[in-house]
Amino acid sequence: MSRIGRKPVAIPSGVQVAVKDAAITVKGPKGELVRQFNPAMKVKVEDGHVNVARPEETKYYKAMHGLYRSLINNMVIGVTKGYEKKLEIVGVGFKAEMKSKRLVLQLGHGHPIVFVPPDMITIACESPTSIKISGIDKELVGQVAAKIRMFKPPEPYKGKGVKYIDEVVRRKAGKTAA
Repeated sequence: MSRIGRKPVAIPSGVQVAVKDAAITVKGPKGELVRQFNPAMKVKVEDGHVNVARPEETKYYKAMHGLYRSLINNMVIGVTKGYEKKLEIVGVGFKAEMKSKRLVLQLGHGHPIVFVPPDMITIACESPTSIKISGIDKELVGQVAAKIRMFKPPEPYKGKGVKYIDEVVRRKAGKTAA
């Protein structure tokens, strides 16, 4: 049996979990998340825990067993604590700022890059060189952070660009004069 899939997901106080047809709804103090799942998988809410069971012992269902358990756990954590990612901007003249609900990035291009975040995501610029992305959906927070990083990924010679706060950029040696 799947080591991750067989662990029950604990439901903290203040969180409601409802399973209807092939969808699970998790409501908490920070918001509400809904996710569709494979109807063959059996998701049960009992005694303050969510249990996931698979219909048969095939490789596909073994993989889905752990996946759905992790997704449900991420939903419960999201509606209670939330998720956040931090980005750092490295480079002379590179900066970010919030104008109304839009993120405006100056990344060395001839024009500013304007990014409008999705509804469930909150972006804050703590300083001109750091960006904090937060929300209740772990997948969406990571996706938005990756999209912002793609505007100017860190380059290996000087390390200029947008990088995750804990990311280590492998540096290359530059040209050497003869």
